[in-house]
Amino acid sequence: MQKQKNLQENVKHETLKIVIELDMKKLLTVLLVLLASAAWGGDYEDAGEAFNKKDYATAIQKYKSAGINGNAVAQIMVGVMYYTGIGIKKDYLEAVKWYKLAAEQGNASAQYSLGVMYDNGKDVVPDYAEAMKWYKLAAAQGHAKAQFNLAVMYSNGHGVVQDYAEAVKWYKLAAEQGNASAQFNLGNVHREGKGVVQDYAEALKWYKLASAQGDVIAQFNLGNMYDNGIGVVQDYPEAVKWYKLASAQGNASAQSNLGVMYSNGQGVVQDYAEAGKWYKLAAAQDDASAQANLGIMYDTGQGVVQDYAETLKWYKLAAAQGIASVQYNLGNMYRNGQGVVQDYAEAGKWYKLAAAQGIASAQYNLGNMYATGQGVAKNYLRAHMWFNLSAVGGEAMAVQNRDIIAAKMTPQQIAEAQKLSKECQTRNFKNCD
Repeated sequence: MQKQKNLQENVKHETLKIVIELDMKKLLTVLLVLLASAAWGGDYEDAGEAFNKKDYATAIQKYKSAGINGNAVAQIMVGVMYYTGIGIKKDYLEAVKWYKLAAEQGNASAQYSLGVMYDNGKDVVPDYAEAMKWYKLAAAQGHAKAQFNLAVMYSNGHGVVQDYAEAVKWYKLAAEQGNASAQFNLGNVHREGKGVVQDYAEALKWYKLASAQGDVIAQFNLGNMYDNGIGVVQDYPEAVKWYKLASAQGNASAQSNLGVMYSNGQGVVQDYAEAGKWYKLAAAQDDASAQANLGIMYDTGQGVVQDYAETLKWYKLAAAQGIASVQYNLGNMYRNGQGVVQDYAEAGKWYKLAAAQGIASAQYNLGNMYATGQGVAKNYLRAHMWFNLSAVGGEAMAVQNRDIIAAKMTPQQIAEAQKLSKECQTRNFKNCD
């Protein structure tokens, strides 16, 4: 049988990329700018000087004093220090206490931080309703990350009735402020038509904005759209461009697809060595399609010295992740003794896995094995069933072999085999053997 040379099954889209981290580095930077420019004096000013000198014990003492007197930024700084463990033992409950003091004064950063802690359950009981409350308050003040997280909660139905249209509203507000994650998710919802009319041009627009900020999945999705002509004129060189950008950031799916492009000469000069390079990088990250394609390269000697031991290694890794065509190829290797000791039982094992995923050639080979008792007990009922299923799947020789087996069966046995075949189809080929 002809083996599949290039698998492009690794089109992986993140429907929702949830970024609900507390960006402490950015928050500290903002707060230190405030320290430098504020003219509050007293404990707060002393705290800032101590913090800059890395005298954290004095800093937290002074921040607490200023916070007790109602200074919202000092309250946030105490929360930050407890959250990160700067100069004091980490204590998320204390962080919540101080963030809440600032949040209740209307500080958007503190409101957002509280939302994150209740959302993630950082040493507090996870409480989506409470997270929603604080995100809404911060979002209403234009806090982009709060707007983004609010959108994610509406999209997932966390703490609120799932509402894609409301999610889109908040994504857009965050995206228009330059939030790359919101831009990415807006690309997704327009591509999928969730909460909006499906619009590939709009998806492309938002993916490009996110990609310009280095969003790796947006770069991959752009590559995929140009690769497959989704909402754009198919453009392999443009697909290669975006796959390369995502690959340089270590995205395994992009690396695998870039390997396919080099293998097929799509948008680049055909180069099997370059294809192998990208497949190996993706395969090292457990990308199943890349592992399958490496196996095929070593199986056929395409750009590498033919090596059945390497073939077996990569096929097994891909097959274990459910790549049906590779499960079929493994069955062939064990059946033919190609690079392994001939083992019909092992061949049958892999054919069954592939057959359960609808691979007609594997179903046909199982029919032959049951017809001859090769690696399994001879069973004309099973042989007839698998030949029949394979014939439905388009395997030309299956009809002829089914009819040969039928000539050796009683009408009752044929009726039983046909019943088994129908039941197997109803179960989508699962648990048929």
